Amino acid sequence: MTHETGKSMARRSGDSRFATRWLTGSVIDVGSGDDSLANYAHMFPLITRVRPFDVGDGDAMTLDNIADNCFDTLHASHCLEHLIDPWLAFENWIRVCKPGGHLVVVVPDFALYEQGFWPSRFNHDHKWCFSISGLKLHERHVVLLDQRRLFHAAEVLKLELVERGYNHALSPHDQSLSIACEPAIEIVCRKNPA
Repeated sequence: MTHETGKSMARRSGDSRFATRWLTGSVIDVGSGDDSLANYAHMFPLITRVRPFDVGDGDAMTLDNIADNCFDTLHASHCLEHLIDPWLAFENWIRVCKPGGHLVVVVPDFALYEQGFWPSRFNHDHKWCFSISGLKLHERHVVLLDQRRLFHAAEVLKLELVERGYNHALSPHDQSLSIACEPAIEIVCRKNPA
């Protein structure tokens, strides 16, 4: 998977909720790599700053060097599937958001990206795979609609299967290598205000 944040920009720019509510204020971009949301902040006029956060900045799962309630938004594109404990990560990602703040998280979709195979044939560092609904197929498969624990401190505002550019007729290969293909799930949550 390459430049997944950049791929999402055309799609997100067509949805005013990103520019007016979800990607606003002070943003931490967890797992930013060389495709940070900071590169696209000019497309979202209510972003005041983006703090990229990658391997050299600390542990993306614990964010133990980041204070509670200090960011308006947490953005993480294709990071959660690489972490040992996605539940602990999500808990800490919520922790660093201000009450009422937003989380915009993208993960690869199991059926589209892994194409039903586990472990992943296309990225050997994937520790987890994700689906919106359906049967849990193995111990490393997270079915998001079954995850009350994951979303206990946040309200899910958007849970979308993103199939932009995906060709179901092609033989199995990593379609995410194409700049036109996003085989993913996008989650937008709001941290509970209490």
